[in-house]
Amino acid sequence: MGPIFTAADELSYVIALVIGIGLGYVLESAGFSTSRKLAGVFYGYDFVVLRVFFTAALTAMLGLAFFGYFGLLDLENIYINPYYIGPAIVGGAVMGLGFIIGGFCPGTAVSAAAIGKVDSWYFIGGVLIGAFIFDIAYPLYNEFYTSGAKGSALIYEDLGMSKGWFMFLFVVFGILAFAATAIIQSKIARHDKKY
Repeated sequence: MGPIFTAADELSYVIALVIGIGLGYVLESAGFSTSRKLAGVFYGYDFVVLRVFFTAALTAMLGLAFFGYFGLLDLENIYINPYYIGPAIVGGAVMGLGFIIGGFCPGTAVSAAAIGKVDSWYFIGGVLIGAFIFDIAYPLYNEFYTSGAKGSALIYEDLGMSKGWFMFLFVVFGILAFAATAIIQSKIARHDKKY
């Protein structure tokens, strides 16, 4: 943890639990425990999930930039997961397919299960079975799993641009995505009212 939270390991678990409960509450309040709302982004009738993810990414990006600028956080000490090109593409495809079929991601499935939604329990069961199969079959694809290593890659570096330009373009892209999805959703709502 950064300088904002300086706590012993035991207290870190309590903080994580409180943050987890808060996240679950926010997910439920936003309607993310409903599989139709989550799958709606893939079918083009509900873009709340896309807007929330963009808001989270923009808030995190700008928050980290401001914390770094004012010396509240040393950005060099933030751990960045290593990036593997092929495995990331395959993993993203599997995650997206599971999202479309099940209507949940792992976090929203747990939120839905906490309020008693039966379909989420099937989804969680599928996740656990998938994790078990992944573990058992790992020797078959362990070379692929670590192929295409790029290290702790940063998008703006891979694109060959400065951090400032990337942040600016990402904010502009986020605003355009918000506007485009609002227009699409309003047209779909008007179309549905006709029928």
